[in-house]
Amino acid sequence: MITDLKSYKLTQYSHGAGCGCKISPKVLDVILKPSPLTREVYCPNGGASVLTPPLGVGGLLVGNASRDDAAVMDLGNGEAIISTTDFFMPIVDDAFDFGRIASANAISDVYAMGGTPLLAIAILGWPIDKLPPEVAAQVMEGSRSICAEAGIPLAGGHSIDSPEPIFGLAVTGKVAIPNLKKNDTATEGCLLYLTKKIGVGILTTAQKKGILKDEHADIAPQQMMQLNQIGAVLGTLPYVTALTDVTGFGVLGHLIEMAEGSGLSAEIDFEKVPKLPFIEDYLAQKSFPGGTVRNWDSYGCKVGELSELQKFILADPQTSGGLLIAVESDAQEEFEALMEVRGFELQTFGKLVEKREKVVYVK
Repeated sequence: MITDLKSYKLTQYSHGAGCGCKISPKVLDVILKPSPLTREVYCPNGGASVLTPPLGVGGLLVGNASRDDAAVMDLGNGEAIISTTDFFMPIVDDAFDFGRIASANAISDVYAMGGTPLLAIAILGWPIDKLPPEVAAQVMEGSRSICAEAGIPLAGGHSIDSPEPIFGLAVTGKVAIPNLKKNDTATEGCLLYLTKKIGVGILTTAQKKGILKDEHADIAPQQMMQLNQIGAVLGTLPYVTALTDVTGFGVLGHLIEMAEGSGLSAEIDFEKVPKLPFIEDYLAQKSFPGGTVRNWDSYGCKVGELSELQKFILADPQTSGGLLIAVESDAQEEFEALMEVRGFELQTFGKLVEKREKVVYVK
């Protein structure tokens, strides 16, 4: 019988961690290149999405075309179904916490579309020759606890014997079509907000390298386990013009998707970007994930001049990161007051501007 489950340090059994496992944007472009099997179809919201073949009443509202957080299908009754999946290798050592973080991260995609989740299905890959099933059971328990917080059942799933531990969810949600938020519908002059601090990849890499101080051990996990439920509220706000969550491509990567997809550029103030504490101390010790370099190699050419410190923080892969929000400037006071009531003390860290040579400029 296994008596000490916490003796198994999950991050030691995987080559990557959390959303830092993501394939780089540059490589993803190759994988998702257009195919003769895909075609463009008219969408009721005025955009075009890839759909093969047309399904359901009204068709696909959001597909691969915009690299958004989830797929969205019109039900024909004023509502739409949201479908998403997300999974990765351990970003923390504790199995229960790994299940919670992976689940919060996957459910976030539904909130990032302005929707509410309905149910989840588990995706589990487990090295049964290295890690006992009792540890996997703890991962599942962590997932059930987050699903319960989100008010949804963990309704089933699929598992395989794999060389490294993998866990995540496929999540189904719903949204009233007028409340649907996309990542490429921002308008010029919108202010930018972020609901969670960045720097998760730096701290979790420090943990994997064994240099993270004990008193800093809970900073990143506690943030990663927070649900982005505020997204369902943001969906009801007409002055929120675009919405996405910040994960493996870092705040720069997801901001580039938003600005470029909307035909705009972005200007951000580095000092106002919300950051987790102590990340500069760990960067000084060369604590950064490989995903940071892959991110920068993929999109650095689209970013104006910035320092090495700014690059390693802004391209840092986030796991279960916050929501990146574009808000019409006239609604700034109303938005910030509403968010304060909901427990968020936010300040804008940038704005979207007319398209320029680069997509993002940092000052």
